[in-house]
This record gives sequence, structure tokens and C-alpha cells, in this order.
Amino acid sequence: MVSTDWQTDLRNRGYRLTPQRQLVLEAVDKLGHATPDAVLAEVRRTAGGVNISTVYRTLDLLQELGLVSHTHLGHGAPTYHLAERHHHLHLMCRDCEKVLEADVDVAEPFAARLRETFGFDTDLKHFAIYGRCRECAAGAADTADTEGVPGHS
Repeated sequence: MVSTDWQTDLRNRGYRLTPQRQLVLEAVDKLGHATPDAVLAEVRRTAGGVNISTVYRTLDLLQELGLVSHTHLGHGAPTYHLAERHHHLHLMCRDCEKVLEADVDVAEPFAARLRETFGFDTDLKHFAIYGRCRECAAGAADTADTEGVPGHS
């Protein structure tokens, strides 16, 4: 359920928590990291009359108000999550497509080096790192260990 803090925050900025805004916020909250299409699918489970343009407009407004944030996890649409959660890096598994979160402090030495070397200030909360999660890496190692062993393929 949407917290009263969202309602208060919207009212203080001259907006109200409309049913569509509430449904979009609840969908983003429930899904964790979600594309606009996934948000739409979740919203439509409750309210069938909402369309994708309403979801995009609502996400844009909610981002402008600082209630949601987005990152790009691949070549498709941005992925949204609640902004009230701590800033984090997105670790994207290429095998199972699971998204893990890591505190931005983990990458601070890297960001500091970019600042020192190139004068480049990195926006770490929009940072996605691709690789393999622990489970997929372990599965790949197990497969590599049995390759060439008779009876294993």
C-alpha cells in the first residue's frame, strides 16, 4: 500500500495522489526494478483502463518529484524503482537476468579515480554492471569442471 509520506510529498508540491499515480507507485514498489511495460501489466491487474502513455507520463512526473528513479539495464526501456530506497548500483546477471543491488560506496574508489584522472564526475546511481551472479557463475564453473570427463556433457 502507498505510504502517507507519498501523499504528503505530492500535496506539498501542489499535486494529489490520483488513483493512477497510486497504482503506478504501488506497482513500482511491488516489482522493485520494472520497465514501464511491466508497470503497466501490474497496474492493469487492478485497473484495466490505464494505457502505456499514462504510465510513462506518471513515471516522468514521479521521477521529476523525486519519488521514483530509473536506470538503464540494457538496450531497452529504462527500469524504475522507488527513489526512497538508498542509492545503489545495479548488478545485472547476463545469464538469468537477475538484478542485484550494491551500495554505491562499493564503487567510490573507482569513481574517485575517474574524477582524479579524467575530471569526470560519475552518476553512480545510474550505473549498471554486467556479469554473472553467484549462482550462474557456480553453475558455469561446475559445467567447466565436468567438460571432457567421460559420461558428462
